[in-house]
Amino acid sequence: MQYRRAKTPGATYFFTLVTHHRRSILDKSENIDLLREAFRYVMRQHPFKIDAIVILPDHLHCIWTLPENDADFSTRWRLIKSYFSRKCHVYYQGKMTSSRQRKGEKAIWQRRFWEHQIRDDHDFVNHVEYIHHNPVHHGLVLAPKDWQYSSFHRYVKAGVYDLMWGAEDRLIFNGNVGME
Repeated sequence: MQYRRAKTPGATYFFTLVTHHRRSILDKSENIDLLREAFRYVMRQHPFKIDAIVILPDHLHCIWTLPENDADFSTRWRLIKSYFSRKCHVYYQGKMTSSRQRKGEKAIWQRRFWEHQIRDDHDFVNHVEYIHHNPVHHGLVLAPKDWQYSSFHRYVKAGVYDLMWGAEDRLIFNGNVGME
């Protein structure tokens, strides 16, 4: 069976990107900074809008909107992953090593990523809420406001959420939202 991705120019997509073997690589501030640098670098050459994002120790979720005549999110992800992997140093078996894939070294990212084309406003809101509630779902914090690597704070500043959104109730998402 051949794997195919739905590609619509100018569309909005939800993505899940996972580290190789779910290693906690994105729990270090220098790696978060490097990931931000990778995004900025790629966005200069291949623009897109980040509508929402959360970065957890072993995966990230985000929503992008692509330019009107552009559907090439795969190249963007390849470039982001490549930039990050070339410059990242990670620890394996107690030794610090370059992330480059040489004999005996481990990969940084899982080979593929998961994407879902956002269908409508309701689907968009469900995926944004899923993203912002994800650190709570994984037991990393008690409320979305407590997770610093998230666009949640931007949404609070814009008046979309109250600061205490998601702190009181455990949100349940149906099977059509998100991908772990």
